[in-house]
Parts: sequence; C-alpha cells; structure tokens
Amino acid sequence: MNAQEILALYATGHRDFSHANLVEVCLVNAQLAGAKLVGAELANANLSGAQLTETRFDKAKLNQAKLSQTALVQACLTHADLSGADLSGANLNAANLSGADLSGADLSGACLGGAELQNANLYQADLSGVDLRCADLTGANLRDTDLSDANLEGAYLGKADLTGATLTGGTLNKAQLDHTILPDGTIAS
Repeated sequence: MNAQEILALYATGHRDFSHANLVEVCLVNAQLAGAKLVGAELANANLSGAQLTETRFDKAKLNQAKLSQTALVQACLTHADLSGADLSGANLNAANLSGADLSGADLSGACLGGAELQNANLYQADLSGVDLRCADLTGANLRDTDLSDANLEGAYLGKADLTGATLTGGTLNKAQLDHTILPDGTIAS
C-alpha cells in the first residue's frame, strides 16, 4: 500500500490500516487522525508534521521513522517499536507509550505532558528540553538518557532507572521518586 492509496481510503472514511506494510511510506503532513495502525510495519516511514491525534499504533513497528513535529495527542503506542525514531518537537501529550521501545530515539523538545510511559525503554534517548509534566514513567528504563533542561514537574518516576542519565538544568519539582535508581546508582526512598 502506498501513500496515495492510504490517503484516498482515509478520505472515504476507511480508518483501519492494521498490519499494513507501510515500510518507508512518505506521509509528510498527512491528516490521519483517529486511524488504526495496530501492528503496522512503518519502519523508516516519514510522518513528519502529520496529524495523528488519537491514532492507534499498538505494537506497530516505527523504528527509525521520522515523526518530527507530528501531532500524536492521545495516541496509543503501547508496545510499539520506536527505536531510533525522530520524534523531535512532536506533541505526545496524554499519549500512551506503555511498554514502548524508544531506545536511541530523538524526543528533544517534545511535549509528553500527562503521557503514560510505564515500563517504556528510553535507553540512550534524547529527551533534552522535553516536557514530561505529570507523565507516568513507572519502571521506565532511562539509563544513559539525556534529560537536560527537561521538565519533570509532578512526574511519577517510581522504580524508574536513571543510571547515567543527564539531568543538568532539568526540573524535578514535585516529582515522585519512590524506589527510583538515581543517576549515581543510589536508590531514592
């Protein structure tokens, strides 16, 4: 399936593209809000600037995808593979990324306020300048992650692993750190 086919089907009211093979598809600035892409293959796809609010990407393969400046508000990305993806400047407010693999991803400047990131793998991700206010990072792997200038105000980091993370300039006001492994390897009580 190519970009033109997807957009034509979407225009007729078709929303379910689950398990579609969309590897390397180019959907820059596409309007696909509310689409269902559960288990879809989107490796190396270019979805930069797309409108994907409330879209379902459960267990989708988005590794190395370009999603910069993309609107993913209230999107469901549970257990999705976003390793190495470019999500810089993306709006992921209230998105569900529980169990997602975001290792090595670029989320610099992204908005993740109120996002669910329980047990997400953010190993070596770039979260510099990211807004994570009130996000739930319970059990998240944040090892060697760049959180410089990140806003974690009111975020829940219970049992998260921040070993080796960079927090320079970051805000942790009212963040909950129950049993969190801190950058120096100590465990917060």
